[in-house]
Amino acid sequence: MLTTAPADRIARISLDESTIIARNADIECEREVALRDLVQDNEFRPQRAVADGHKGPWDLHLGVVDGMLAVQIRDGQGADAGTIGLGLSRLRRVIREYFAICESYYKALRKATAAEIETLDMTRRAIHDRGTRHLLNILEGKIVTDFDTARRLFTLICVLHIKA
Repeated sequence: MLTTAPADRIARISLDESTIIARNADIECEREVALRDLVQDNEFRPQRAVADGHKGPWDLHLGVVDGMLAVQIRDGQGADAGTIGLGLSRLRRVIREYFAICESYYKALRKATAAEIETLDMTRRAIHDRGTRHLLNILEGKIVTDFDTARRLFTLICVLHIKA
C-alpha cells in the first residue's frame, strides 16, 4: 500500500443487496473477505469530493444502476460527498470470464488433482488481475487508489453482477 493520509481511506463499505439475486457459499466467502480486507487496508481518494472540500475517511455504498456502478460516498463527517457513476461496459467481458473460471475452480476443488486446481487458480488470479487493471483505468481521474484496493473493489463489483 502507498503511504497516504489517514483521511485517504475507506472506513466502511456496503453493497446494494437488492442488486444481488443469488450467491453461493464460495462467492459469499469471497465477498466477506473482500469487504473485511478492504476496510482494514486500502487507499481511496475521490478527487471531486476532495476538490469540493470533503475529507475522509470515506463511507461507500456500491450498487449497479442502469448498467453503471454507482459509488455513493459519504465523508468523514457523514455528509453526502456525491455519487460517482462508472461505466462498466469495459469490465463485462472480464467479469464473465472471471465467473466462468471461478465456477470451474470451485468444481475442481471437489474432485480435481492438485495440479489441475493450481492451474485453474493461476488462471483465475490472472483474469482477476486483468479486471483490476481495467478498473484502475476506469477510475483514473475520478478516484486515486492502489492496486490492492482496486482488486478488492473488482471482487465486490463481480458480486454485484451475480444474477442467478
